[in-house]
Amino acid sequence: MALLFAATYPQRTAALILYAAFARLAWAPDCQWGLTPDQQGLAVNLIEAQWGAAAGLPIFCPSLAGNSTFQEQYARFERMAVSPGGAAALLRMDFAIDVRSVLPSIRVPTLILHRQGDRAVSIEHGRFLAEQISDSRLVELAGDDHDPATAAQAEEIADEIQHFLTGVRRAVGAERVLKTLLFTDIVGSTQLAETLGDGPWRELLAKHYELARGELARFGGREVKTIGDGFFAAFDGPARAIRSAAAIRQALSNIGVRIRAGLHTGECEQIGDDLAGIAVHVAARIAASAGPDEIVVSSTVKDLVAGSGIQFLDRGRHALKGVENEVQLWSASL
Repeated sequence: MALLFAATYPQRTAALILYAAFARLAWAPDCQWGLTPDQQGLAVNLIEAQWGAAAGLPIFCPSLAGNSTFQEQYARFERMAVSPGGAAALLRMDFAIDVRSVLPSIRVPTLILHRQGDRAVSIEHGRFLAEQISDSRLVELAGDDHDPATAAQAEEIADEIQHFLTGVRRAVGAERVLKTLLFTDIVGSTQLAETLGDGPWRELLAKHYELARGELARFGGREVKTIGDGFFAAFDGPARAIRSAAAIRQALSNIGVRIRAGLHTGECEQIGDDLAGIAVHVAARIAASAGPDEIVVSSTVKDLVAGSGIQFLDRGRHALKGVENEVQLWSASL
């Protein structure tokens, strides 16, 4: 639709921006990078049989396909977005699209963003668009994901768009701050959502957010963002962060919700209201390693709260995905 609009109404189009786009997705003698009829059939059958179980994750977000928390979130996204029949119908519609003849008529500045290893829509589609649209610029991004599933990917795309539209890239060298980072998520959220149904699950999730935000505020925490059914928060003091996690756990247990939590203290990049960096990654991985109702912390957090009265149980050294060295973990109790 964007391609058609730009070609039909150039006077109403300031610029055209395409991400992971195509003019024709299906194979043709002059479009041999498209999907063959057999590949199309397999894709439709997969969606009809396994939609709602994140079966497409290795294709659409291979970098996160092994992340169990993201798998749950992605599966829930599929179920809340559309029915299996609706998803299959949308894919069949995609296979029927062919707007290649429109491309030479486009006369507006065009930015084409495409990941080099995109498994859902081959990079050849982006290169073809760039060849056919005269006033276009192709930016080939590294990576295999079709969906921009991480904050870093979203920032990269936003930066390219900002530069294309304004000629200026966002400032580098973000401010660095020392924070205690808390990640939480609901244990067994997928099963709970299936048991309750969409309406009651949304109500429970809203109550979960309300209670968790109340405890964050009580202990001086700052909500950085919500991630699926969990929270990412930052604190200036590690003891208050642990006590906040325990209070959130207690408040949510009163409504039948169990959580896991992970904490780490480290230097982060402050990018607007967001935080980024290896410390954030470590905290998220620690949370993923926690069991139901467990609050797991790094040695850094444990050492900083010495004398606070908080007790710790040795959880041993753990290899966290994406972290070079093993990390000593501790289970906190109040």
